[in-house]
Amino acid sequence: MTQSSPPPELIDKDALIATLLSRIEALMSENARLAARVAELEAKIGKPRKGPGNSSVPPSQGQKPSGSGESKRKAKPHAGAHRPLHPNPTSKRDVFASTCVCGADVSGVVQAARETYDCVEIPPVVPDVTRVTLYGGVCPCCAARFRATAPEGLEAGSPYGPNLRAQVFYLRFVQCIPLARLAGVLFDMFGLEISEGALVNILKAGRDVFSAQSDRFKADLAAGSVIASDETGMRVGKTNRWLWVFHHGPTALFLGNQSRSKDVVEDFLGEWRPDFWISDRYGGQMGWATKDHQFCLAHLMRDVQYAIDGGDTLLAPRLLDLLTDACAIGRRRDNLTNRTLRAYEAKLDRRLDRLMALAPTAPSGQRLRKIFLKIRANLFVFLTNREVSATNNGSERAIRPCTIYRKVTNGFRAPWAANLYADTRSTVETGRRRAVRAIDAIRLTLQGLPIPIPP
Repeated sequence: MTQSSPPPELIDKDALIATLLSRIEALMSENARLAARVAELEAKIGKPRKGPGNSSVPPSQGQKPSGSGESKRKAKPHAGAHRPLHPNPTSKRDVFASTCVCGADVSGVVQAARETYDCVEIPPVVPDVTRVTLYGGVCPCCAARFRATAPEGLEAGSPYGPNLRAQVFYLRFVQCIPLARLAGVLFDMFGLEISEGALVNILKAGRDVFSAQSDRFKADLAAGSVIASDETGMRVGKTNRWLWVFHHGPTALFLGNQSRSKDVVEDFLGEWRPDFWISDRYGGQMGWATKDHQFCLAHLMRDVQYAIDGGDTLLAPRLLDLLTDACAIGRRRDNLTNRTLRAYEAKLDRRLDRLMALAPTAPSGQRLRKIFLKIRANLFVFLTNREVSATNNGSERAIRPCTIYRKVTNGFRAPWAANLYADTRSTVETGRRRAVRAIDAIRLTLQGLPIPIPP
């Protein structure tokens, strides 16, 4: 006897039940995900908002409270000052009185200087254009054609001279002027008509000399024993990239169009490793020193402040006092002997031991304690190594103009422009550290000359 098939209405019910069960499973999965997200958000309720004072959020993203709007009066106003006279005036004019206020003739009276002041003016600046014509002819002896040799510095090729090129680099990369505005600035200030394409060609022509200057800086850094580093974002084309800075003492080197991985540091160092490294706690900058690593105490103080804002009243305030005292010792380090510094280090270590024995109950304090237990060996390296600084503020100051440039220009269209900016920034920052003006450092680089280190 053959078994009869179920009626169509039962088949439709089974399919409907299966569909509803799959939907129920999907909704349960979605509900679990949303519940986890709600729990995560509820855990964040009550946490302090991060800002420049308690985290690494840049000052530009901080919100300052509104004030009263009234100007603050100086407690002790100074006596005032005036512009000093120029030591080498372009010209001088001695003006003698001809009549007195009463109308009497005083032209024959002996007169002395009563008042001296300067009048400062900028004369109109126009391009200095030299038309070069090379004459030639046919030699009467050998019947060969000849032509005059171009004077030195006036050879054929690009019509733009070295000082004009230096001004283009200065205005573009130091004063953060985009190309379209730069063409307008050169016309308005100097009466020079130049296209954006010509400006790009001037910049491209300087790539090799600025790259060679950066190679000198890299060699100077490799001759030392300490490196400090930091990084910031940059926009290249349609991608987010990174700009790195490595520096110490009178030398700074920037690398543009990079990632944020350890490969950047590895490519920069090669086989060489410094004795000491200074940075924040970002993992890509750690593990490169052969002797010790100093964490930036300024960054740690902001982390401690965040723990205080989060409600920790046991550990964080005491840690903030400890780090503040350590930074104060670092500022006075040049006037202290090595023996005194070792005594200070031992004292700070004992204070840190007592603080690590505390058991904060606030979650922010507990997290802070775990962090300091892990990094305590990297807090006071600077006390007994005079070339190491307590903070990484040198990197912050070096990289700040790059952040301003990014905000003004919105980045670069091509990788070569980002690399050229990094090389130019290396030149300008190193020149600043070596007491060389930015425009002079650019001129030296365009001439193929190194930036001298002051004695």
